Amino acid sequence: MGKFTIRNKSDSVSFQADKQSAAVISVLAVVTLLVFLLSLSAGSAWISPLKVIKQLTGSTAEHDFVINTLRLPRTLLAFLVGAALGVSGLILQGIVRNPLASPDIIGITGGASVGAIIFLVSFAGQISISWLPLAAITGAGAVSVMIYILSWKNGVTPIRLILIGIGIAAAMNALTTMMIVLSDIATAGRAYLWMTGSIYGANWSDVYGLLPWVVVLIPVTIFLARTVNVKELGDDVARGLGVKVQLFRFLLLFISVALAGSAVAFAGGIGFVGLIAPHIARKLIGASFAALVPAAALTGGLIVTLADVVARTAFLPSDLPAGVFTAGIGAPFFIYLLYKNRNL
Repeated sequence: MGKFTIRNKSDSVSFQADKQSAAVISVLAVVTLLVFLLSLSAGSAWISPLKVIKQLTGSTAEHDFVINTLRLPRTLLAFLVGAALGVSGLILQGIVRNPLASPDIIGITGGASVGAIIFLVSFAGQISISWLPLAAITGAGAVSVMIYILSWKNGVTPIRLILIGIGIAAAMNALTTMMIVLSDIATAGRAYLWMTGSIYGANWSDVYGLLPWVVVLIPVTIFLARTVNVKELGDDVARGLGVKVQLFRFLLLFISVALAGSAVAFAGGIGFVGLIAPHIARKLIGASFAALVPAAALTGGLIVTLADVVARTAFLPSDLPAGVFTAGIGAPFFIYLLYKNRNL
């Protein structure tokens, strides 16, 4: 298939897109809408998709509370969390140039969890919950710097970064567990449910809290796509073409940490989405980073939304954390990638 160019009127911003990639992204968008409809229909009481559409368009108010108060914010939050984690993992894999990289595996999610748990244990009730994303992002950023420093030895090799990250992730999980054990029962219960990665109890304030991070940072990532494509040719080539390598690496790392941290703040430790979604997107799209960003976002959103649908319907009346199902898929996939890339 051919290519087409998207540019603004002044030609200051332009993107070259592949028609096949556009077609794949369009299909993913349609599948997303169908899964979105399924999520609003499924639950302890099944509501037909036609009734859901009528409810959303304002033609009826028969299921207003169930759809608009219970299911719609939960579905939207699940999708936003998956999109944030998918793009975060895509950026990390591009920066590190390692298919094993993802925010949960190399410890970024663990750092965000520590920041969020410290906030929940020490400041909940004293400071507005709206500061929770900042606490999670701060924890994620601090751990990212620590991993990079510990991995440095005449440069940073991909496998060293992954191994150090796995060790740091284990340490962060231990620290999080210790804080939960030492906290009161009510806080410990809330924190433990949050750690497993659950969308349970999602409300509109959660959606509005995460939405700005996703709608701002993902388009910025697309804007930086050309730089990522150049960097894949090597730092020396990128510098020769006038790219400020360290500046753009820092910007991309900040975006990855912010997306992962904000997702963790609102949904807890939903694992392996940042690992799986970019790989699926590459299988469907190819190597073009500009096309991979929306593909990874849609794929990540689909994974978490489907996991949440299964979590709240497969074992009724129990409502299980969505993170249980993403881990069930992601852990074997990670083992496969470790085996496949054992000679790196």
